[in-house]
Amino acid sequence: MSVPASHTEEHPLNVRGPVRPPTPRRRPRALGALAALALAAGTALVAVQPAAAAPAARVDNPYVGATTYVNPDWSALAAAEPGGDAVADEPTFVWLDQIAAIEGDAEKRGLREHLDTALDQGANLVQLVVYDLPGRDCAALASNGELGPTEIDRYESDYIDPIADILDDPAYANLRIVTLIEPDSLPNIVTNAGGTAGSTDACATMKANGNYEKGVGYALHTLGAIPNVYNYVDAAHHGWLGWDSNLVPAAQEFKKAATTSGATVNDVAGFIVNTANYSATTEPYLKVTDTVNGQTVRQSKWLDWNQYADEQTFAQGLRTALVAQGFDSGIGMLIDTSRNGWGGSARPTAPSTATTIDGFVDGSRTDRRIHAGNWCNQSGAGLGERPAASPAAGIDAYVWAKPPGESDGSSKAIDNDEGKGFDRMCDPTYTGNGRNGNSMSGALADSPVAGHWFSAQFRQLLANAYPPVGSSGGGGDEDTQAPSVPTGLKVTGTTSASVSLSWSASTDDKAVTGYDVYRDGTKVTTTSAASYTDSGLKASTAYAYTVRAKDAAGNVSAASAAVTGTTAASGGGGGTGACAATWKANTWSGGFQADVTLKNTGDKPLTAWKATFTVPSGASVTNAWSATVSVSGTTATATHVDYNTDIPAGGSVSFGYQGTGTYAAPTAVTVNGQTCTLS
Repeated sequence: MSVPASHTEEHPLNVRGPVRPPTPRRRPRALGALAALALAAGTALVAVQPAAAAPAARVDNPYVGATTYVNPDWSALAAAEPGGDAVADEPTFVWLDQIAAIEGDAEKRGLREHLDTALDQGANLVQLVVYDLPGRDCAALASNGELGPTEIDRYESDYIDPIADILDDPAYANLRIVTLIEPDSLPNIVTNAGGTAGSTDACATMKANGNYEKGVGYALHTLGAIPNVYNYVDAAHHGWLGWDSNLVPAAQEFKKAATTSGATVNDVAGFIVNTANYSATTEPYLKVTDTVNGQTVRQSKWLDWNQYADEQTFAQGLRTALVAQGFDSGIGMLIDTSRNGWGGSARPTAPSTATTIDGFVDGSRTDRRIHAGNWCNQSGAGLGERPAASPAAGIDAYVWAKPPGESDGSSKAIDNDEGKGFDRMCDPTYTGNGRNGNSMSGALADSPVAGHWFSAQFRQLLANAYPPVGSSGGGGDEDTQAPSVPTGLKVTGTTSASVSLSWSASTDDKAVTGYDVYRDGTKVTTTSAASYTDSGLKASTAYAYTVRAKDAAGNVSAASAAVTGTTAASGGGGGTGACAATWKANTWSGGFQADVTLKNTGDKPLTAWKATFTVPSGASVTNAWSATVSVSGTTATATHVDYNTDIPAGGSVSFGYQGTGTYAAPTAVTVNGQTCTLS
């Protein structure tokens, strides 16, 4: 999948609630031949309809409690590889990447047959990729499609409408149907349609004619009218949209498409990141807040000032930006983890001890690509996290959207009747372009056309799987060691409706992936951070908390020592503890850069937020992002911008600024008059 040119700018963001069901508005279908004949003859026609299954109730997260369909076509190919039976039962998406895929052929079953097979399996969730826009994937060639840039009418009538007609069949009313809407399309409009080193004339054409937005909007509107369909829009990955200059513009572009061709934001259940890509789900030994000799690692060649180092933090940050654009606060994110495990002997087991920024980052990151812009059949990649529901805050599921073993593109030109071209990024001898910093492509040799089975790649993915698949998968030793027990659990603040907690990070022989937080013995959340604010509580009530750490293999530590937090009396919505503020800074001779997170720990939103804080005498601000920052004497004021106006209860915003003079962490911070707890 394509990515943008390098960037040298910045952004952040993160929360969750119920998804509103879409409003049905399917067009009436044309009369069938039998009905037309009866009407023409002036005779009555009584249609005998098969008994329909009771419609499945609309749910917040379709993956919770679901039995997900396993595609037998992919499963058979995986099981035929040595050790492949260890993962052959994992659910993968079905790619409808051309009109002919709707009906299927002798080698691959069509959409209706997939749905019938899902019912036979006893599954209640099916995952589909909707991928055939006009002028498809304008910044690459490997996955070019069959429709020309202006064929929007054919996309609607010959592709989306037939899919909708099948999905709307009452026989499938009890299936939850997840659709992944058009990988790469809208992100290409954001970054590759003019003005960057990675831009293409084809993307400029698609931006000018608007057919990506029209097509995505039509798909959302038409499929979203079916009550049991859950639309997830493709949102690229952190190495594409993770810069400040891209993140909010991307959210704005997604909003534009979601309100085009009759669609509304209610037609969107969520978004998916890392589709068919290789970015690590989490980087256990690398954070963008790390420093080496007082310098931020964000200036390293690998990060290039990106605000994110992995997909989970990117997904959570993008989610907040999307909600700020008007998407429902209950939208969930999916992460494609099919090929981003990066296991094997080359995987680091601890942060690097290198004393240079680039050395530290390159020695700490588990993603071992040459450049984060490399996307085609990457050498050294491994299977990632197995599909799982609700793995982290705001994440609906880890999924395998790209079936492992299906090629990204051919390593040399191969004639085909699928409209797929030869992209040099799939050639292992290619020295790159502006989108990957003119780096080597890192692609495997001897690869077939996109979507075709690539045995050598599948075997590599199996061998380098992380978590390993065990002896049957050839991926290395099974991880059976649980992380250490979290220590230092403490209450850091309370309001009448919330208790804020923090604890010391656990360690593990592989990597800690998250923490389960328990209130009075019941798990209330899983978080990747060593802190959590439990909200929606009763006033003047004591709650007991414990925390358990877990790793990627599912090993869970014993519970921490318990701590009790007592909420304040009702009516005390303000005062100490109504907000929390975190300052992190890098300094140099005569200057500094500060990154700030403000969290609303109260029970009411902080609307049109304004923060005041102390600064040393003589300090001045020369640049700011995600806020307007000014200094008067020893008091600084930061005011919201148009895309982060409010801080919801339990939510947070981030901003940053650069300045000259002496830096010192604030000694006092208020937000809308509420005194913040400093950490």
